[in-house]
Amino acid sequence: MNRSLGIHTPHGTLHGKLDLPENPRSLVLLARSHHTAVDAVIAANFVTRDYAVLTMELLTTQEARFVDATQNVPRLTQRLLDLLDLIRLDGDMQDLPLAIFASGDCSPAAIRVAAQRDTQVQAVTCHGGLLDRAGLQALKLLIAPLLTIFDGDDDTGRTAYLRAASHLTCIHETHRLEIGEDPVISAATWFSQHLRR
Repeated sequence: MNRSLGIHTPHGTLHGKLDLPENPRSLVLLARSHHTAVDAVIAANFVTRDYAVLTMELLTTQEARFVDATQNVPRLTQRLLDLLDLIRLDGDMQDLPLAIFASGDCSPAAIRVAAQRDTQVQAVTCHGGLLDRAGLQALKLLIAPLLTIFDGDDDTGRTAYLRAASHLTCIHETHRLEIGEDPVISAATWFSQHLRR
């Protein structure tokens, strides 16, 4: 089953979609500032592994016009919190164990949200991004197991992870992608280990 979803903000509507297999094992929230073509591929790869997937853009069309919009960690964090509130009230999603799969600039916001909603978010995977931008408090408070995935040439992301890792007290690991490797494979393995029914 597929459903379209929307969240209204003062700057416009955020558009998203819920992909729901017949017997979902859990729910993965794809955290990305705006939709890209790869979202559909990632969502489909999770669905084939029996994960429900909520894909939602975190910036409106108007906001995305600004060059630095994706760097606004507080705004992205608030949008993710709004999404978690939506999940709590939705009959199709509210009872499913929840994981976040964040990409790039949304990774710091995902860590902040997981630290604040530690009873709701059970696991996090970040594909790239500057994790240290989550802030010292969020890094120390995070209890959800964290997997950080790096592209082979992402030296900036790895350096940021090393700065953040000294403050993490949760279970955390890294994985470096080989050329052509699907990040969903390692993320799904991580989630299967750490999500509880």
